[in-house]
Amino acid sequence: MRSKAIIFAAAIFLWFSGVARSQQTTASVNPSPANSARDCNAGLDKLQAAEQETESAPLVLHLDDDFKILTQKQTELAQCILKADAQSPLQNSQEVCSNSLLLNFEMRHDGEPERDIPIGRLPGSTAFFYESGMTIDADGAPNAYHPDNSGLDDLANAGSPGIWEGLAKNADGEPFVQGPNDPFPGYYVSSTALADRSKAVNDPTRYVDASKIPFVVLPGGMARQLGARPGDFAAVFNPRNDKSSFAIFGDVGPFDRIGEGSMALADNLGIRSDARNGGARRGILYLVFPSSGNGRPRTIEEINGEGQRLLLEWEASISPHACAIQEFVPTVQKNSPAN
Repeated sequence: MRSKAIIFAAAIFLWFSGVARSQQTTASVNPSPANSARDCNAGLDKLQAAEQETESAPLVLHLDDDFKILTQKQTELAQCILKADAQSPLQNSQEVCSNSLLLNFEMRHDGEPERDIPIGRLPGSTAFFYESGMTIDADGAPNAYHPDNSGLDDLANAGSPGIWEGLAKNADGEPFVQGPNDPFPGYYVSSTALADRSKAVNDPTRYVDASKIPFVVLPGGMARQLGARPGDFAAVFNPRNDKSSFAIFGDVGPFDRIGEGSMALADNLGIRSDARNGGARRGILYLVFPSSGNGRPRTIEEINGEGQRLLLEWEASISPHACAIQEFVPTVQKNSPAN
């Protein structure tokens, strides 16, 4: 069975719009904001009615028509609120959104600033969210890297001699090569920050397999600053196709890049999962729950169960007045167990 997926894009779009307006120095004021408010209230009534109809139906009846109706009504309401908010005084945007921006993460390319990624958090919640693209991570997959560069990913993405970052290595810094009893003899043992530490360092199954487990990758410094650590849970959304997935924080990436996910996560989101040529440039929405894990790898079932619980808690805790996001909280599609 498939569950309904409520798009998160409208919420983030509204939030980012509010942040942008709070940084401006001037704003126009509409002389009749009450009319816009009444129009939006009418839209809200329609949205709530549509949600109640969808919720009251058996799960097996949540088919394409239900998705289309609910998504359309949410989109209409998002546009209505955005229009009304744009006609309100600047001070209103500042009051609503100023305490939601945690930081602007500076993306860099070849050492040069590329763009800032706003990282947000809603009042009443510890979870943080951001919008970015998605590069594809193959780390942890036993066939990720091969000495002759024939693995799932380009060997250059694992580092270089003396500074291997994506490979398990011995005390001398030399990468382990899988033996005849390992899953992919001759391939390197690819490592991830999240690992089963009860297993040997050179055991390929010690690490989180990017081809099977949906996980996100976060810069280490930013993650520590926001209280997240490997093993915490996340929910990720692709508004372009209404696909979504629960995930786990499985690996640590470069300090100046954000927006990376495992091959399995990309598959769940309908994104091309080729680690060499896949990914998405923009528009992927991430919601991360700090301090939610136990520092250990999890099964698909555990990721789904904990992710669902945390998402419901997030929905209940966020402020009803924080950038109108409460009316757009999502329900995530559950991952399918790996074969």
